[in-house]
Amino acid sequence: MPYLARITHFDTSDQQIFAQPATTGEWAISGGFEFANWDESDITGKARQAFANGWMGIGSFGRGTFVAVSAISEAELETVTNLLAGHLIAAYGAPDKPAALGAAREEIAFMQELCEGHPPNTLLAVQRELGEQGIHEQYRYIAPQEADLEILAVHGSAD
Repeated sequence: MPYLARITHFDTSDQQIFAQPATTGEWAISGGFEFANWDESDITGKARQAFANGWMGIGSFGRGTFVAVSAISEAELETVTNLLAGHLIAAYGAPDKPAALGAAREEIAFMQELCEGHPPNTLLAVQRELGEQGIHEQYRYIAPQEADLEILAVHGSAD
């Protein structure tokens, strides 16, 4: 079964630090493309937090600080791909559905690579910086501890 990551919250801090917080349990990607045309003047206030540490939730298209590796069914993967493609058309002007689907598949494949080799409930954090060469992302992995994160992670089904 393939893996992707879900937005995970441990407290309500994301509600205060992001202009548009992601919803607990929604599938997530890096979403760094949102900042492709940004410069230092764009990185202020709550937008700065989204840029610096936010994963993009697929559904709300808001941001969350942490994601957890989770198994995803092929049906869910197809649904997530279509949701992201629709967003790429509506919010970023992708020229058509085939182009948007291609870009969505690339973004999701990249996130799957980040999750690859990590057990379920491994937490991921992202840190972004803007430099002369563009956006640089670094990822931190936090292994699941003895306490089972199932009580915090929200898992869906294809039903």
